[in-house]
Amino acid sequence: MSQIVQTSPDLSAKHPEIAVRRDDAFVPYKRALEQMEARNASIAAGEAREMLWLLEHPPVYTAGTSAADDELIDPRFDVVKAGRGGRYTYHGPGQRIGYVMLDLNRRGKDVRCFVHALEGWVIAALEDFGVESWRAEGRVGIWTQDIDGREAKIGAIGVRVRRWVTMHGFSVNLDPDLSHFTGIVPCGIDEFGVTSLARLGLDIPAAQWDEALIAHSGAFLNTLEEAEARQCASL
Repeated sequence: MSQIVQTSPDLSAKHPEIAVRRDDAFVPYKRALEQMEARNASIAAGEAREMLWLLEHPPVYTAGTSAADDELIDPRFDVVKAGRGGRYTYHGPGQRIGYVMLDLNRRGKDVRCFVHALEGWVIAALEDFGVESWRAEGRVGIWTQDIDGREAKIGAIGVRVRRWVTMHGFSVNLDPDLSHFTGIVPCGIDEFGVTSLARLGLDIPAAQWDEALIAHSGAFLNTLEEAEARQCASL
């Protein structure tokens, strides 16, 4: 497995307490979940740095705490209870995931602002590639215009907070097999489709996407620092 554990230069100046881990090989979901939960506990105990973990999984369906049985249409892949908020989500090759393990005790203790900031972070990174995307009222996630002109989801958000330390995070569709999403009702929303950067005509390698995310990480963290002033909804 190719793995880099580092503090990114884009983070180190102001936030040396945050490690960045980037995996090139697929990480099985259950293994990642175990490692994420262990890191969460270590951060809460003051024994480890906070972490941004960028990776991909082999095909898997994950069930959030609000997942409904009738939203699992065709369980062709393993189905794992994730412990995060939300409903069913697909993860697989070509979808880049960001697990964000931050201590909100020192970053505003505002879960709503944390989710808002995650969405803004992904939206800013997508803009670097010429993709306009947005939040949608009542629909958590990142949305854009698909090639047929209809609105479609390009990124998903799902988080869990334990002892005010965050877990899980976001996923963005670079070039996954979009047919794999048909085994579920993604995030419980069946009125809208799912798209990807590849479907939109963009060939973006994972490493290039990671760099765009890291480049915008400072603005993301600054948004969290505004949480105590309750300004995140306007940022």
